[in-house]
Amino acid sequence: MMQSSHLAGIDSITVSTPRLKQHVLRRGSSDGEPVFFIHGNFSAADYFEDLMLDMPSKYLCLAPDLRGYGDTEDKIINAERGARDWSDDLFELMQALNIDSAHFLGWSAGAAAIMQLAIDHPECIRSLSLVAPVSPFGFGGSKNIAGDPNYSDFAGCGGGVVAKEFIAQIKLQDTSSDNDFSPRNVIRNSYFAKPWVMPREEQLLRASLKQKIAVDRYPGDFTESENWPYVAPGKFGPINAISAKYFNVAELVNLKKKAPILWLHGAEDKVISDQSFSDLAFLGSQGLVPAWPGNEICPAQPMVSQTRALLQRYGKYQEVCLEGVGHSPFIEAPEIFLNHFLNFLRTS
Repeated sequence: MMQSSHLAGIDSITVSTPRLKQHVLRRGSSDGEPVFFIHGNFSAADYFEDLMLDMPSKYLCLAPDLRGYGDTEDKIINAERGARDWSDDLFELMQALNIDSAHFLGWSAGAAAIMQLAIDHPECIRSLSLVAPVSPFGFGGSKNIAGDPNYSDFAGCGGGVVAKEFIAQIKLQDTSSDNDFSPRNVIRNSYFAKPWVMPREEQLLRASLKQKIAVDRYPGDFTESENWPYVAPGKFGPINAISAKYFNVAELVNLKKKAPILWLHGAEDKVISDQSFSDLAFLGSQGLVPAWPGNEICPAQPMVSQTRALLQRYGKYQEVCLEGVGHSPFIEAPEIFLNHFLNFLRTS
């Protein structure tokens, strides 16, 4: 396994729970106010190190590698449970660390994990910060603000929609910038508003490349479909877990105990957007994927609009949209992000 060095002041620990051994980055004293930082797809806890070091000393900062990522024990994600494997893992991690409740920040797919945790264990949540979050109705395969599926078999989302060329480059542990699908280029071109070489790119690229790749790991299996784009979700792996077939957190609006929510996203996010370049339906509408059946059947998923509609029903939230920022606000605009995040924590 590739090794990475962590910044001074960040401790790397392994926490054993009944479900799995979880790798966690930690900063702060054990009696601090706990804040969990939950990473997204093709990333790891390492992405939060700078943010954790910038946090005031009153906070205990904890960033685990999710199941399927980083240095956490390699175990299968049962996608038919949606994000519940991650939710259960986080709950047991809290128990192992003797933490009754905490603030949670979830980035992209990591937001799916903490939204599910809020449903499963609302008593554990002091606040939720959703950073460029996956839609509450999953990634791909749905339309309108209610998240209705395009097809009954949820074709157009899940493990089969991830570019095979990208998966092949991860398997090769490619660190070059020789083609569009090299992991380095995917990060540079997708995570930010404009192509950018982020600070500590080498360490973070190595952390991303620890993603577990297999038919039943990343991105997950798939089934053939008679509906465009002719693949539907399978049963395993993270991309199936956040597919519209299995992931739906509309129940958030019915919680009796509602934690305050900060929704912070970039206006130029290419991944989570009403016109996402990772959404096959949007790419089809642009003539980039053949045989697209048209807007009536398969419109681009209105991811941001779906999130806004659900949070308006939830009620207890605030939205911050950063202009000129893409999918990684805490990396692209760290000072502005930290100011909004700390103000939210102080009032939560």
